[in-house]
Amino acid sequence: MYNLSFDTTAAACSIILQKDGRTLEKFSEAAAFGQSEILLPQIKKMLENHNLKMQDIQILGVCAGPGSFTGVRASLAAAKAFGIACPGLTLCGVSAFDAYAMSLWGDEIAECNAVLIETKREDFYIQLFDSGLKKSSAPMALYKEDIMPLLRGQKVSLVGDGVERFLAEPGNLSLHAVKMLPYLPVENVAQVAACQYQNKKPDYPKPIYLRSPDVCLKKPV
Repeated sequence: MYNLSFDTTAAACSIILQKDGRTLEKFSEAAAFGQSEILLPQIKKMLENHNLKMQDIQILGVCAGPGSFTGVRASLAAAKAFGIACPGLTLCGVSAFDAYAMSLWGDEIAECNAVLIETKREDFYIQLFDSGLKKSSAPMALYKEDIMPLLRGQKVSLVGDGVERFLAEPGNLSLHAVKMLPYLPVENVAQVAACQYQNKKPDYPKPIYLRSPDVCLKKPV
């Protein structure tokens, strides 16, 4: 069973090809923008490297955000286009929160586990998970001063690409484990997608937006 999963929602374009849970090839390239221009050529190259076509893939996992508005749209548009072209393909939309949470293992897991995702603004995308890595809050976009009361008074593990900025100023937290990641591990996206497929509960890709995009009208010339 082949699993092709990818993410363009943050600071990289990442793609992974797996067969029966074993990684055949992985690609990650840091990119502040332009991930959509990298994605399709790299998928084509990866499939060709293994003499495969999209029709040979059973699972297509795609990170649905939150993250860059353009990056989320690029990922989902590509996934849905593949789904139309290959009706036998199972599309699995993966929350970046779920995928980041899977980076915590064993003793790293605390009673409260916070996934912090960079917004490139003053706030953070955040979702809390309990000691069984089950969701204990809704996904939110909050400022640090609003996050701190949710974390104080308990052992906390932090994970995500927003952790470094979050900890840049002291916050008087009881930290259990800290995992500062530059971007989402694409193998986690593949793992969440595989679980959806095996449980026969694929989550059709839908964008996860926690705030409106920053847009402005062009000034008249």
